[in-house]
Parts: sequence; C-alpha cells; structure tokens
Amino acid sequence: MRVGWLVLILVTWIWAAPIAFEHNFDVAKAKAQKEDKILYVLITSETCRWCRKLEETTLKDDSITKTLTQHFISIDVIRDKDQYPPCLKAPMVPTSYFLTPDGRILYSVPGYWSSEDYASILGDVMRKYKREKKAQTER
Repeated sequence: MRVGWLVLILVTWIWAAPIAFEHNFDVAKAKAQKEDKILYVLITSETCRWCRKLEETTLKDDSITKTLTQHFISIDVIRDKDQYPPCLKAPMVPTSYFLTPDGRILYSVPGYWSSEDYASILGDVMRKYKREKKAQTER
C-alpha cells in the first residue's frame, strides 16, 4: 500500500513538475544545441501583470508544462535586466520567442495567451521546426 502511494506521489510530482527555466542565454543555447531542442525564450519584466498571469496560469497548465519540458529548452529573461541577443526585441511584455538550436528565430509571440491558445502556438512551432529540419536534410 505504501509503495502504491509513493509511486502515485512520484508520478504526480514528475507530471506536474515546473518548467526548468535557464537564466543564462548562452547556457540555454548550448543545451538546446546538445539536445537538438527548440529554444523557448520568455521575456518578461518585474512589474508586468500580464507576465505574472502567463506564469501563474498558462505556464502552470499540465499540458503546457509537459510540452515545454519534453520539446524545448526554456529560458526566462527580464527585459532591461538580463542579457540576451539584441535581435530579440521585446517592445511589449511578455514576449515569447522560439528559436532553432543555432539561434534563428522561428516564431515570436507577444502578449498573454490562454493555455488552449498557447498549446496551439507550441504545436505550430514544433511543426515549423520539423519542416525546417527536414528541408535542411534534403538539401
């Protein structure tokens, strides 16, 4: 009985594990290259209420967390505080960037999005990356 509860708790903890955000762009990019994963860059600010809403709702949704953990290397940077490439402009926050492992922009998505919409965005990003990889191997 105890083993059953322990397994249930462990599975629940793994399933609902928070997104492991890197906080250094270069470290995240190297990890994305090593693991051949898409780089997800979330640009926020310390005083942005829409950033907090995205973090507390959408990014805590189990399906979003699972997708980001399995298919992306995630980095959270604070605009005007952290260092990240100047090509990643964030005129508004939050802004989500999706980059190839070598740093090319696949998508940029400004603003807050619901879990359902964000899941659709993540699907679009993964399909685009898959098409680009396939096109490169065919060359």
